Amino acid sequence: MTKVKFAIPKGHLGDQTLKILERAGYRITGHDRTYRPGINDPEIELKVLRPQEIPTYVSEGVQDVGISGRDWVAENKADVETLLDLEYAKVRLVIAVSKTWSDVNSLSDLIRKSIEEDTTLRISTEYLNAAKEYIKQDPAYKEAYGDKEPVVISPWWRIGENEKVAIYLSFGATEAKPPEDADAIIEVIETGTSLQQNGLKVIEEVMRTSALLIANKRALVDPEKKEKILDILTLLRGAVDGSKKLHIFANVKKSNLDELLTQLPALKRPTISDLSDPEWCAINTVIDKDNLIQILPTLRTLAQGLVLYEPRQVLPLEEIVLENGK
Repeated sequence: MTKVKFAIPKGHLGDQTLKILERAGYRITGHDRTYRPGINDPEIELKVLRPQEIPTYVSEGVQDVGISGRDWVAENKADVETLLDLEYAKVRLVIAVSKTWSDVNSLSDLIRKSIEEDTTLRISTEYLNAAKEYIKQDPAYKEAYGDKEPVVISPWWRIGENEKVAIYLSFGATEAKPPEDADAIIEVIETGTSLQQNGLKVIEEVMRTSALLIANKRALVDPEKKEKILDILTLLRGAVDGSKKLHIFANVKKSNLDELLTQLPALKRPTISDLSDPEWCAINTVIDKDNLIQILPTLRTLAQGLVLYEPRQVLPLEEIVLENGK
């Protein structure tokens, strides 16, 4: 039996990943004791890895499918198929400097400041590739340095030619680097509270990121692996969609039914069932959560006995196809 190798993240992505897998119907065991937890699908082999590593392992075929952040897929320049935005772990990758620098409110301001003061601009980050590519596209950088590559420095190597802009690899606690060890940082934030507590302010957003379900492109042309990966996609998409929906049940007089359906376009294809009272029927359907407040007055006027459930999953079976339509 061919097993699909599925890499799931540890760390800050781990808990939310386990929750969505469980909502999708998977039972994960031993995840708190081992890097190879069990799962209630004998055709899947789970492995817990750091989210920074997963895009590379999936790209290289060491793992067939995985969950990691959009930021790490971009940082690793991973050649993978993005199957689904899982819509959790939503954070921003930003550039931040000391909040005492009132004259610096953009990356261009920061670059011009270093040029005017004839100093090397030092940036600390875990995202070396993303930082380099973003800085190179800045208008002030292009004007001053053209196509020169910023210097990128890690404990193992030093690359690049523009010594006036240096990007240093950070191993964590990046907010603590300025001002002694860095002039700016490029870091992910959720609320920005940690930056504020460390005397920093955001001057620019590099990207918005969230958790993604990604797959190895070669695995998707393997007939057996492809089918299992599509099963995983179906269940996880069902969990994502289910979290945004409400399953509603209500009783309505048949004399009000046409008006109800006319006023509620979200209910254009509800299930309608007769009740023991011939003058009444029951409707049930799935609506977007965001529509409930809008349609509640109509339901309150024309229906009775409204019951709401949040579905665990909504499975769009007819929509589960890859980009090539296969």
